[in-house]
Amino acid sequence: MTVVTRVLDGTDGNAAVGVRARLGRASGGGWTTITEMETDNRGQIDDWDGRHLERGLYRIVFDSDGYFAALGASSAYPEVAVTFRVLDEVLKFQVQITLSPYS
Repeated sequence: MTVVTRVLDGTDGNAAVGVRARLGRASGGGWTTITEMETDNRGQIDDWDGRHLERGLYRIVFDSDGYFAALGASSAYPEVAVTFRVLDEVLKFQVQITLSPYS
């Protein structure tokens, strides 16, 4: 399965460009990082280093603190995590979030 990620900036409704994100997989009692990427000029990550995900529990952690700091703003939420389960390796999975400094 492939994962496509899209991030919007809720302060202006535009694509959130340059958001660092970490893709991890549940492993034992914790998480193992698979890869780290950054959103492109469309606010998307279409290809996580060509990774094909097998069945299992995954998590994407978005660095909202770093993103807003680069814009000269602070944020109440240093990171946003989305946890999801891959049940079928054939599907394409979309993760879409909207970042805002205080909501």
